[in-house]
Amino acid sequence: MKWKTRLMNGDEVERALTRISHQIVEKNHGTDRLCLIGIKTRGVPLAEKLREKICAIENVSLPVGTLDITLYRDDLTDAGEAEVSATDVPFSVTDMVVILVDDVIYTARTARCALEAVMKLGRPARVYLAVLIDRGHRELPIRADFVGKNIPTAKNEVVSVLIPPYDGELAADLYEM
Repeated sequence: MKWKTRLMNGDEVERALTRISHQIVEKNHGTDRLCLIGIKTRGVPLAEKLREKICAIENVSLPVGTLDITLYRDDLTDAGEAEVSATDVPFSVTDMVVILVDDVIYTARTARCALEAVMKLGRPARVYLAVLIDRGHRELPIRADFVGKNIPTAKNEVVSVLIPPYDGELAADLYEM
């Protein structure tokens, strides 16, 4: 892959997450029965950042979980040996407002898997999807409810979100394949 351009620097990512945090609180009319679940891998630290920002806005504590959707993927036979890590949702999602958090939405297949995984955990009152970047090209009729930035991309482009602890900086880059 060849680096093409920086889509968002660290400050722009932080501003987008702050805006999403305010939108989540407004849409939910507060934080009652609200929980965040990050989709592994980069959705997990984004969910933690959103939790910190929402807690600062509302002066509350929110539960955060992590979701591994590997076993729900429809392309496991193509991927070969799948590495499964643990889902960690240490609270009941039943009757909760669940905010699924991911870095990028593209085809919406990951979001579909995450919905299926959450439904196995219980029956939430509502499920929303929050993403840092929406790049279009849906294959399924699923859209994000909270979006940091819409980036129209070509199919031969890849959006990469950089975030600690996985990367040395906070940013979003565009690559060409």
